[in-house]
Amino acid sequence: MPDEPQLLGRAVKQAQYRQHRALDSRLAAAGTTLAQWDALRAISRTPGASARTLASATFQSEQAFGTLAGRLTTLGLIERRPGVGRRIEHYLTSSGEEVLGTGHRIADEVLATCYSDLSPADRATLLHLLQRIHGIDGGAEA
Repeated sequence: MPDEPQLLGRAVKQAQYRQHRALDSRLAAAGTTLAQWDALRAISRTPGASARTLASATFQSEQAFGTLAGRLTTLGLIERRPGVGRRIEHYLTSSGEEVLGTGHRIADEVLATCYSDLSPADRATLLHLLQRIHGIDGGAEA
């Protein structure tokens, strides 16, 4: 089937779009956005990371991440501290930790719903196949 790669790509994009819309909606009701929660999640994984590292981890440009980090600082969710040279390091505040925890609970609920039509074996297979595409040997995160 000549269009199969395109159909597959579109199906993956549709699943991602559905997840993002549901997450954004639920996170907004909790007072944050998907971009903000994702940034908090990245900072939590690598405390003290640079904007460059965090931009890459959140699929943003450095400029976009810098703007987002400024907003998170204003909201009291992160601290930005001087590092070596011109490097600015990023850390969660206690408020940031709370928002992150709320986001994790919301994400667990939303993603469970998104994949509820798949059996545990189907979800494991899907995860394995997507990890193969990306050259990951397991342990991928949402």
